[in-house]
Amino acid sequence: MPIHLLPQPAPIVPAPRQPGADSRVADAYGSASDEDPATVRFAGLRLVHAALRRDLARLPNALRLLQPGEDDKGEALLRHWNFLTAMLTCHHEQQDTRLWPIVRRFAPELRLLLNWLEADHHNLDHSFTRVTTLVRIASRDTGSAWPVAYAMEDLAARLETHLRIEERQLLPRMERVVADGSRLGGLGELLDLLRVADGPGTADALAWLLEGVQPAAVERLLAECDDDVARNWPHWQATYQRCTAQLWGPGDGLEDSAPGEAVAGDLGTGDLGTGDLGTNGLGTVAD
Repeated sequence: MPIHLLPQPAPIVPAPRQPGADSRVADAYGSASDEDPATVRFAGLRLVHAALRRDLARLPNALRLLQPGEDDKGEALLRHWNFLTAMLTCHHEQQDTRLWPIVRRFAPELRLLLNWLEADHHNLDHSFTRVTTLVRIASRDTGSAWPVAYAMEDLAARLETHLRIEERQLLPRMERVVADGSRLGGLGELLDLLRVADGPGTADALAWLLEGVQPAAVERLLAECDDDVARNWPHWQATYQRCTAQLWGPGDGLEDSAPGEAVAGDLGTGDLGTGDLGTNGLGTVAD
């Protein structure tokens, strides 16, 4: 079933600044400082976008390569798809309940666009649910794998349009609304929201989000999380890689992309790229 985040309290919005006031005064979304912010701005959103693109690029080919009798691999592919769908649903609810209300208040000219994005979130969720039914069939009947793989690719193309609109029309404006150093839309906030949801655990979500991200960038991102997350991360990463190695063949469907291009571009910062997008996918990591 789709995984929904529990209702969150309404965010406290910053008071309008007086004309001539110092634009770096601290507000409700983070403290202003002359130093570099401790958090990576909107890393939670950008990591989800990058992970969705990565997996939707390689899942169709993995499904096409599924052979009769590979029941374990079929189950792993279905589990991966279900997890991806759950993360997408949580991502949409984070935007609709936490982020868009703030943008609506401080950028009212974007209200019509936000209304369209919310409606498209619901449409995308329904489309992913329909494709989930097809993936469930194809994971057990390889004869239907190719048509279902094409359905995945069509859905990925539709999602790509949605992601580009958010990144090109909303994120630049959000950077003007949300203060530097704010956790809003960041990785730490996303993990906090997932903890109160009946859905993906922290270990699974973090391993999926940080797959392929350069070690130096991972260290910076983990600094936004609590000590337990940072301490357990090496174990979670190793378990993730071991459990999911069976998902992908020799190629991961991203051969035409330059190493690091997908995640580096989405995060929008030079020090948060990827080295090798790798050949591992999502499995189950024990918390």
